[in-house]
Amino acid sequence: MKWPKLVPKTVRSTYVKVYLSDGIDENGAEKHTLLFEGMCNYSEKSRQVMTAQKQLVQLNAQAFFDGDIYPGNDIYGEVEIDAGSTMRRRIYKASRGRNPDGTVNFTCLELI
Repeated sequence: MKWPKLVPKTVRSTYVKVYLSDGIDENGAEKHTLLFEGMCNYSEKSRQVMTAQKQLVQLNAQAFFDGDIYPGNDIYGEVEIDAGSTMRRRIYKASRGRNPDGTVNFTCLELI
C-alpha cells in the first residue's frame, strides 16, 4: 500500500546541509562528514526541555525531511541552514516517523 508523504516537495523550502560528527582531529576540533544536502521544511520555534540530568535546554528549531536521511543509524552532529544567511545549529534529537507497515515516512531533527 502507498502511504501519503507527510513532508511533500511543496513544503520543503529551505536548503540545508546535515553534518555527522566523526570524532576529534589532531588539533582537538570536531571532524564533520556531509550526511545530507538538500531541501527540508525548517521552522524556528523556541521551547525548553529538561534533560535526564535535570538541565534546561533551549530548542530553537526543527527540520523535517522526506524519508530516512541516514537509514538504520543514529543522527548526531550539526545542520547548516541557508535561509538568507548561513547559520549552524547542533542536533539535539533526531526522530523518524513511521508508516503502519514500518517504513520511514519522515525524519525530524530538533536543533539547539
